[in-house]
Amino acid sequence: MSDLTSAPAATATLSDTPAPGTGRFFWYELMTTDQDAAARFYGEVVGWTAADQGSADPSGQRYLVLSAGKHGVAGLLQLNRTMIEGGARPGWIGYIYVPDTDEAAKRIREAGGAVHMPPQDIPGIGRFAMVADPGGAPFYVMKPLPRDDAPPPAAPNTPGHVSWHELYAADGEEAAFKFYSGQFGWETVSEMDMGPMGKYRIFGFDGVQMGGMMDKPEQVPVPSWAFYFEVDGLEAAIARIQAQGGKVTMGPHQVPGDSWIVQAVDPQGASFALVSERR
Repeated sequence: MSDLTSAPAATATLSDTPAPGTGRFFWYELMTTDQDAAARFYGEVVGWTAADQGSADPSGQRYLVLSAGKHGVAGLLQLNRTMIEGGARPGWIGYIYVPDTDEAAKRIREAGGAVHMPPQDIPGIGRFAMVADPGGAPFYVMKPLPRDDAPPPAAPNTPGHVSWHELYAADGEEAAFKFYSGQFGWETVSEMDMGPMGKYRIFGFDGVQMGGMMDKPEQVPVPSWAFYFEVDGLEAAIARIQAQGGKVTMGPHQVPGDSWIVQAVDPQGASFALVSERR
């Protein structure tokens, strides 16, 4: 686990992430079996540029930062043999801002969640912990150190940024919402009846949507968070996914609000999703 403990948190200083709000996702990370191939794939599909930040710890682990213009959006971490043998698989994970990492980890454990990586400091960067909700969906909590040099937040629906966060809850979306609202103050914005698939709950702050929650579908192998990356034109993005060796698994579909979405898998096996205002 030593390879995984320091590299992810290095992103808070290495990126150009604007100051986050409490209880909001502010950074995303892909763990993959081929860093360079993944950087090329997402560069072509989403439009990100990749910057090599070098080694983030004494093991020599390399870290890439993916950016949309001046804004750092995500990090890219190589899965090594030890991680894979321990059960790690390619996938995306998100970071949620908290004002106190130790208190957040304590409250998550007390609420039935798990702490997979205890709170720890990264000198000059911040303090973070890897946790999971009671259903098993993993995420990070982190309090990064304050910064004075970050650019202002990008406008909503800016290509290259994350526009939607979707939870597939193993213990049911009602139980999941109770957990997350208790931890981070999330509120129900609206609910939609999906028939046999159950209810889709849209959550956010002060009426502003952040994402949705639903019962985990059978075809989704494990409880997890899915992240939707904004692109300018969905059909063109689908063509890029296929040209770069990815696979579309669902869509394109039009969703309430008239946006278009597609879900896909990258060549290394990590699931991701795209959203666009234009088909």
